[in-house]
Amino acid sequence: MNKAILAANIGVTPQTDGKVLRITVPELNEERRKEIVKVAKTQAEAQKVAMRNVRRDANDAVKKLEKDKKISEDDMKQGLDKIQKATDDGIAKIDAELKAKEAEVMAV
Repeated sequence: MNKAILAANIGVTPQTDGKVLRITVPELNEERRKEIVKVAKTQAEAQKVAMRNVRRDANDAVKKLEKDKKISEDDMKQGLDKIQKATDDGIAKIDAELKAKEAEVMAV
């Protein structure tokens, strides 16, 4: 267990005391907080990209339905607008969560 924690390279050093394993977690300093915010931003951007990929797939499906004459052109445009609105709402939620998390992490 001791070796696994050291190998994880998470910035903590375990202390073994017989059957007890103690891990002291240091307080977050400014540098570590900035690293955590950077990781959060990376994850948020990855989620935005995933959301845009889903939007593209949904748009393609709606366009295919219109091409196959299963829906009208007006229905296609309405569908594309709804997909875009849902994407915009999702990205706004991601941005809001990121901003809240950044404020939480940077608070001392």
